[in-house]
Amino acid sequence: MGAAPAPGEPPGLDVVRRAVVDRVALRLVYANHAGARSERTVEPWGLVDKDGVSYLVAGTERGRRTFRLDRVVEAEATGRTFERPPDLDVAREWAAVVAEVEERRSRTWATVVVDRRYVPVLRTQFGRHLRVLDDAPDGRARVRVADPTPLDLARHLAGWGALLDIEDPPAVRAALARIGSELVRRYAVARAGATGSPA
Repeated sequence: MGAAPAPGEPPGLDVVRRAVVDRVALRLVYANHAGARSERTVEPWGLVDKDGVSYLVAGTERGRRTFRLDRVVEAEATGRTFERPPDLDVAREWAAVVAEVEERRSRTWATVVVDRRYVPVLRTQFGRHLRVLDDAPDGRARVRVADPTPLDLARHLAGWGALLDIEDPPAVRAALARIGSELVRRYAVARAGATGSPA
């Protein structure tokens, strides 16, 4: 058992740190983004912190993998030592991970027209996945925003309602229309039930 983690640190971070330094393989129980758990043995190469989140860059039987430490349910040293790849550069490996994530994150782009004053709010929402294309004379701006899929974009843009117009692609407009129809069906029925006269 290691020391209790410092406030804000994920459980097991101390075990992982020691394993990185001592070059000892780890048994991890890991929960993915949906909460499904799996167990695997990894060779911990290095730790990286990005935006306050710690990641483990590790070697596995399937090659390099990256694990968010706040999703590690259990971490246990196996006692088996390993040698890091002789040409290993953790910074380079991490840069490759970031590039892969960015590529997945920006697979679908949509062109959006919005009042210029809302561009900073959209930028907060989409970060580096927003590009300003041009300004229109009517005080609006055309921007491009990205997400992995048209449905992801539609979900992130639906809350803006009529404050923005989606120029393209049609798949994002169709996904927005579907979300809007589903909401109308659900809440129009609920409203009718709430305001209807008793029998």
